[in-house]
Amino acid sequence: MPIADHAFRLPKPEEKYGNRKPEATLGKPLGLLRIRFASDVPPLKSVKSQSMSTITIAQRLERLPITKYQRLIFAVIASAWFFDCLDVAMMTFVLSHIAAEFSLNATQAGALGSMSFIGMFVGAASAGLLADKYGRVIVFRASIVIWGLASLGCAFAPNLEILMLLRILLGVGLAMELPVGQSMICEFVPARVRGRYVALLEGMWPIGFIAAGLLAMFVVPTWGWRGAFIAEAIPALFVLVIRRMVPESPRWLADSGQAQRAEQVMTQIEDNVKKSLSTSDQEKLLAEDKILFATPSGSCQPGGIRTGFAAGIIFKKPYLKRTIMLWSLWFFALLGYYGLTTWLGALLEAKGIDFAKSTEFIIKMSLAGVPGFFTAAWLVESWGRKPTMICTLLCSAVSAYFYGTATDTTIMITFGLIMQFFLFGMWSVLYAYTPELYPTYARATGSGFASSIGRLGALLGPFLIGVILPVHGQQGVFAMAAGALVSAAFMVFILGEETRGKMLEEI
Repeated sequence: MPIADHAFRLPKPEEKYGNRKPEATLGKPLGLLRIRFASDVPPLKSVKSQSMSTITIAQRLERLPITKYQRLIFAVIASAWFFDCLDVAMMTFVLSHIAAEFSLNATQAGALGSMSFIGMFVGAASAGLLADKYGRVIVFRASIVIWGLASLGCAFAPNLEILMLLRILLGVGLAMELPVGQSMICEFVPARVRGRYVALLEGMWPIGFIAAGLLAMFVVPTWGWRGAFIAEAIPALFVLVIRRMVPESPRWLADSGQAQRAEQVMTQIEDNVKKSLSTSDQEKLLAEDKILFATPSGSCQPGGIRTGFAAGIIFKKPYLKRTIMLWSLWFFALLGYYGLTTWLGALLEAKGIDFAKSTEFIIKMSLAGVPGFFTAAWLVESWGRKPTMICTLLCSAVSAYFYGTATDTTIMITFGLIMQFFLFGMWSVLYAYTPELYPTYARATGSGFASSIGRLGALLGPFLIGVILPVHGQQGVFAMAAGALVSAAFMVFILGEETRGKMLEEI
């Protein structure tokens, strides 16, 4: 991959910390994450780029300490993840009510549960292409408008056909922001904590899942499933406002040849970071900048060089192998995951558990997802992306099988907790790993295409369960899901590569 800063290298652990032990950051509230300065790593050396010595956008971003400004950007993007999961998870809790109102059989209910994934397939692929061509922010803001209007429309759907069409449109809006959001976090956060932050971003999913269950528990009995969709649409206005606080990615601007605008945005980011620092910390950063900028040119230059159309580059070496791995991983992982979760409430009710009790069970099981994503966020930096991905997939498969075959309620809840712990951990690693494997000018496209392939699996999963359930029962359903997760782990094992600790421009 052609890059401007070939000479840049990451520090070895002993160079980074000297005789000091690295301070653990996981497990603390985000607001208390330790500020790390470029002095924690050796000063970046001047870099020879093509014909002149320059300081790249990547270097300027990498040397910044993590402050409340970057955490604010993270929080705004994370809010999108929360409301995404809130909507996707809601179908788990209201599917049986919709099926009852429209007199749906198992196959029709499975088809309805799959409709949003058709939209996600379209939304993720198109959003990636648009974000790499026109910018991250414009696509990020447009997604909330589509999602909010579609969610509100679902509440007033007069029949099954209209509801299906609106679920497709809602899926487009939801999926548009996923590849864009994860690409932005990757491009804003330094390599030393990048995997942790993207993994924590995905932690909004279990929280959103729990919130969906609580919302269903209090809203559905009184206002029905339509009231739940209205309640989901209201936060769209709030999210649309706060998303205006997120700047365009300076990495993307520089890579797309907009050097002047990249300089403006980068300067704005640096100023905001400095405002978040104490006087002594500002002096420390200033001293480091004197070393960093002691080169003939201090201007922004692209961190990479475009070598082709974004959609075409992911099918060329060295990205073809990564694309095959990611597409297989996303397809099988989402087939297994959504095949289970979309039907989870209905499957529990089929065992004779009423709506209130099944909702309570699902919320309790989802609580295990919170330590699951925290654990994954720690493992991706301490153990690595590849082994953590394989571990979470295999453990999810084993626990899902035993959950589905359990005959005792206590055993079922126990394995349900274990299953959710590893499933949400899997999501954290999946979103941390995917965008790192492509260059800046194809990052959103590569991530979006992988997500789209995953949506095919997500579309197929609920439908397959609707077909398998009447013939093979719940054991057949969970065996199918477990097999899909094992297949995903196998593809990562044979084709995956490690990205831990590397700058995006080095991968």
